[in-house]
Amino acid sequence: MARADGRLSHDLMPDEKAPQDECGVFGVWAPGEEVAKLTYYGLYALQHRGQEAAGIATSDGRSLLVYKDVGLVSQVFDESSLASLRGHLAVGHCRYSTTGRNSWENAQPTLGGTEDQTVALAHNGNLVNTSQLRDRLVEIHGGDLRNAPGEVRRGNTTDTALVTGLLTADPDLSLEAAAMEVLPTLRGAFSLVFCDEQTLYAARDPQGVRPLVLGRLERGWVVSSETSGLDIVGASFVREVEPGELIAIDQNGLRSQRFAETDRKGCVFEYVYLARPDTTLNGRGVYESRVEMGRTLAREHPVDADMVMPTPESGTPAAIGYAEASGIPYGNGLVKNAYVGRTFIAPSQTIRQLGIRLKLNPLREVIRGKRLIVVDDSIVRGNTQRALVRMLREAGAAEVHVRISSPPVRWPCFYGIDFATRAELIATGLGVEDIRQSIGADSLGYISHEGMVAATLQPRDQLCTACFSGDYPIELPVAEQLGKDVLELEFSGGEVPTSPPERHTPLRERGAVDVDGVRLGSHGGAADAVSRP
Repeated sequence: MARADGRLSHDLMPDEKAPQDECGVFGVWAPGEEVAKLTYYGLYALQHRGQEAAGIATSDGRSLLVYKDVGLVSQVFDESSLASLRGHLAVGHCRYSTTGRNSWENAQPTLGGTEDQTVALAHNGNLVNTSQLRDRLVEIHGGDLRNAPGEVRRGNTTDTALVTGLLTADPDLSLEAAAMEVLPTLRGAFSLVFCDEQTLYAARDPQGVRPLVLGRLERGWVVSSETSGLDIVGASFVREVEPGELIAIDQNGLRSQRFAETDRKGCVFEYVYLARPDTTLNGRGVYESRVEMGRTLAREHPVDADMVMPTPESGTPAAIGYAEASGIPYGNGLVKNAYVGRTFIAPSQTIRQLGIRLKLNPLREVIRGKRLIVVDDSIVRGNTQRALVRMLREAGAAEVHVRISSPPVRWPCFYGIDFATRAELIATGLGVEDIRQSIGADSLGYISHEGMVAATLQPRDQLCTACFSGDYPIELPVAEQLGKDVLELEFSGGEVPTSPPERHTPLRERGAVDVDGVRLGSHGGAADAVSRP
């Protein structure tokens, strides 16, 4: 689908399973400003982080109102809905589901509590101790989640709803005091923006896996997943929300508390692909990181060629860096259709066979007879690159050399990115030469792990590289307690089904195939990925 930052996502082919961005969170405390509209534009700048649902909660000091729905930010909100969201503080969210199905019930911000203790909460990331948090909430409410107030009782199956429920479980605690008790019990990745009627809060997990920044308005404060969210509303960057920090903003100003010591493990894939190129992460510009990855690629995997070109648009910065370091001219060999975006009409088999041609078209005059270096940020299953190489050859390319600005993706993420299952990842069990043959390229080169990390200018021990290395910095629970559907059974009548529903059936039983009729994999679900070869 087309992305809000102008890039084209990995979803270049029908039914291609690609890395999906997690979520975007935004909050503003600004008396006298149109906080709902500021939040709307903030979410617009963060739309690339989640395209399934969007929502905004506002408070006028007396009551909280939440408006949310399934769809893009521009589809969910209009002038009338934004006008109804009045107040001096707001919390916003754009969602891609990493725990809980995509549904209206699971859209955020989540609303919870009672008339005397209310909270609206937005979450970017993914918790790995969801089952333990659920058990704790069950115990508090007499053994049944349906006794819990808020959205858990109404069928919300996200880890976010559990956190919201825990924050308001003790009516004798203020929201701030409850947060200082609950936040240390959360395990995994979480950048939270939440509020009650009076105060805006922001918190980040001790590892700082997902980004969260603080900005200043003339008459208030802003928190955002990325600095691009600050830029769009005219807020000046102040600093990051520190890992393990809780910030509170109200009429008395800003105050900060530590709920855990910092053990920084920022997600390296934010630098590779997830974050907008105009964002700054921990002092390092994302665009410059990607350009440097391209320069490193050129040094590590040189090849004689006539032109360097990107896979639009995610490979563009790295392709610019490769061309700069290699001295080979940069060019555009593909044109994308800017109007092919989210569609609610399933492609027919005939259209499915067209695959990548729905979204990209070759510039034959530019390609014909040329030796091409095609730069992209990652290979997941390989279907996109396979189709792309075929298209370029059909357009007359003499050679096609593929260069990737990240190492082979071999492991799933449990901290807020939805990858293909491990069995579907082409690099699982295959060497670089095998992958080259699979996609049909003349040569294939991945950046080294060391080269990728160096381009971020971050210390190696302060980055999470689990999807490349299998080294998970936050301990994972047993396989049965992993996966985005871990809470779905709570509202399925209390019985575990003897066979999983269709969408969870292993691929070998479904007989799923890609556009070329090639079977996709022999296992399903990421829950047991870390225990499989």
